[in-house]
Amino acid sequence: MTKALVMKTPEMTGDEAGAVAPSVVAPSSFVLVGVGETVVANGCRPIPAAAGASLARQVSEALVGAAALVGALPYERARPAHLLRPTEWSRLPGRFTARAFGPPVLLRGGDTPHWQVTAEPSLAAYRTSVAEVLRRMENRPELRKVVLSRALRLSGDRPIDPRALLSRLAEDPAATAFSVPLPSTDGATRLLVGATPELLVSRRGEAMFSHPLAGSARRSSDPARDREAAENLAASTKDSREHREVVTAILDLLAPYCRELSTPEGTQLVSTASMWHLGTRIVGRLRDTTLSSLELAALLHPTPAVCGTPRDAAAELIAELEGHDRGFYAGAVGWCDAAGDGDWHVALRCAEISGGEAWLHAGAGIVPGSDPVAEGEETAAKFAAMLRALGLDEAIAFEGAAA
Repeated sequence: MTKALVMKTPEMTGDEAGAVAPSVVAPSSFVLVGVGETVVANGCRPIPAAAGASLARQVSEALVGAAALVGALPYERARPAHLLRPTEWSRLPGRFTARAFGPPVLLRGGDTPHWQVTAEPSLAAYRTSVAEVLRRMENRPELRKVVLSRALRLSGDRPIDPRALLSRLAEDPAATAFSVPLPSTDGATRLLVGATPELLVSRRGEAMFSHPLAGSARRSSDPARDREAAENLAASTKDSREHREVVTAILDLLAPYCRELSTPEGTQLVSTASMWHLGTRIVGRLRDTTLSSLELAALLHPTPAVCGTPRDAAAELIAELEGHDRGFYAGAVGWCDAAGDGDWHVALRCAEISGGEAWLHAGAGIVPGSDPVAEGEETAAKFAAMLRALGLDEAIAFEGAAA
């Protein structure tokens, strides 16, 4: 039976869920289309954050008296969390079908859209920054990993349809598609829309799960080349070191809060429609079940998968070298109910949407031995899912040119 709070739509599964979705999914809805469950929240009201409050304090105060919370954590821990109280929300089994979110067109109107694309920084400048990170690592051996990102700013001649964009992204069954309403800065609607492969943390009672990913390779439409890419990733010592930094950090952070903690399957290959990753599923049992999923997310975020190790030193170097604001990219999106159960996913493969503009980000983990050219190509590969969903050629991720 579907678990729901103040749900005004029938409890349905499979194609039936898709049949009712158009009446409950609006551009202002919070939506998570997970592997086995779809969450929709409407009437979302922001929870004001106290000035100067830590993320842990914001989370604790927001949970007082709340039946459910949804929202997003920004990449920077010093910034306020964007938490929302819905007036109604639903947890429906299965994934909504594509027709749940609207017709398969991305822009209102029938003609092909025209885009202007600006890379921030250019691919060449990004490679230079990667080389600088590697130089710093030689002089600072305590820096073991730094995740450096770059951005694409897309400007279209018509507004983007966020529901249709979400529909396209939800077609990848290995990713969790999401749409989160963001605070408006100039009166315009802002949304964070994406399809992430990475679970930050999930809690059900005393049971806790995390599934960090680090170490990546582009997939190929040619089966032989695709298999070769997967095999090379599995054998890569550089990617294994990068992945180990993430898993070790998460285990170290969780250990004081768990009476059991393990990685039962070890590290395995994980695939989405566009990428191969190294992934390790972490399972545990909490000592204290009053610790909510949102508080666990605040504890873990940002992991070395999106920041680096040591976390504070890596964050300082990222702030110095990136030159753009990550916003909610590399943060977390998710939900938490009154019992503290919930799911929080790393905000990857996403774009901030406002009118006809979209801001995309993608990053790569830099460790000693990284190659600046290869790391730049990895970011281009990670842009591919969102660019395809927008109907753009992924070559733009290399060129940053007008389309």
